[in-house]
Amino acid sequence: MILLPVLNEAEGLRAVLETIPHASLEEEGWQSDVVIVDGKSTDSSQQVGAEGGCVVLVQPSKGKGEAVRLGFTYALQHHYDAVIMFDADQTYNPVDMLRMLTKLESGMVVVGNRLNRQLASDAMSPVNWIGNHLLTWSAVILHGLEIHDVCSGYWLFDRDALVQMNLNSMDFEIEAEMYAQCAITGIPITNVAVSYSARVGEAKLGSLRDGSSILRKLLVRKLFPLPVEEELGQGKLAFESND
Repeated sequence: MILLPVLNEAEGLRAVLETIPHASLEEEGWQSDVVIVDGKSTDSSQQVGAEGGCVVLVQPSKGKGEAVRLGFTYALQHHYDAVIMFDADQTYNPVDMLRMLTKLESGMVVVGNRLNRQLASDAMSPVNWIGNHLLTWSAVILHGLEIHDVCSGYWLFDRDALVQMNLNSMDFEIEAEMYAQCAITGIPITNVAVSYSARVGEAKLGSLRDGSSILRKLLVRKLFPLPVEEELGQGKLAFESND
């Protein structure tokens, strides 16, 4: 399953859907269903997704973390063997998923690393580049599991890894929590270099505010390995049904 969290991404979404390598995925034995989780967009994102043959889910409220958790729950309920997620703003190249899939093994997570020579010169400001490196170093120091880009939005989960995701993030700290959960539960991560381009449309991620939230999530999950929902017995991902 291909998961695309969306909020007012109509401009980039159509191009992303057109470049997903469905034929190559099918040749490799993968069913390439696309699921869009929309944060109540005010543009035509939902219409673009529906016209593109995607399943379109609408979030109860807003936030990337909520979108990702809702998408993960849908994947588990519909028994997909793997989930690959990336942003729908044309920053990521859908074709890169083919290389990521070659590294996937049972119980594993594959993370796309943007911080390499394939990073476009206009894709990330110097402040964000430094911030991404600092957050990645902080993550490894705190949790000890090697990762090259903790803020990457390009992730691939085997189902056995996905069922172990205890998550409660509501916004852009979701990737940091997914990384921390891998470290807590012993899920191996493989890092694969991917390309990264300037986004289409308005940026939603702020430098200082969101960076602070990401670091706070890494610290909280170090001190408290289980999310609050799990402590209260409400189950994993916070959206799972009792089926």
